[in-house]
Amino acid sequence: MTHAVKGSDQRTGAWWWIRNIVSWALLLGVLAILLSTVVVPRLTGSTPFTVLTGSMQPTYPPGTLIVVKPQDAAQLQAGDAITYQIESGKPDVVTHRITMVRLNSAGDLTFVTQGDANPIADQNPVVPEQIRGKVWYSVPYIGYVYNAITGQMRSVMLTVVVGALSIYAVFMFVGSVRDRTRRRSASADPQPSEPSAPAPRVEQQERHSHV
Repeated sequence: MTHAVKGSDQRTGAWWWIRNIVSWALLLGVLAILLSTVVVPRLTGSTPFTVLTGSMQPTYPPGTLIVVKPQDAAQLQAGDAITYQIESGKPDVVTHRITMVRLNSAGDLTFVTQGDANPIADQNPVVPEQIRGKVWYSVPYIGYVYNAITGQMRSVMLTVVVGALSIYAVFMFVGSVRDRTRRRSASADPQPSEPSAPAPRVEQQERHSHV
């Protein structure tokens, strides 16, 4: 007779593994998005922007979230994608790629820009004072969601996701330790032996001899 550890099969079956892998993937995916769109920009002084037009397709299609990091204008070169003010001192910005760097006789820098999807260069050159930074990295499809969530909501979501991951990790660790303890206890318990069948009773008959 064998003893089964109750619940061990439920924690090692295929459905258990699929459910845990999917849940971990979802939680880690949400955490990665929050880190890349909220935490990293704050820690590095970068700024997230949402691409609204198709001028930078296919590199940055509409809905892409780009993270722009401040960059010394003297270090920018042709091929860099930059975010700059359309008009100096105005809040509206656009992200285009530098196609040419110019330096006049007075030592002033200007940049010729063009959208990847545009057939011609932008009409007005860009001066260093307009530049907000160089595109550091991008996250596709997240821009519209980012715009819809306020700054306070982003902080709350980050706290909730981190807390959920921590609780889930503790739960998985405790469950794993409990299962190992049960398996050790089951293997250490002596297995009861099957009762042996009683030996057949043999009746001896006395034989009498007649004289």
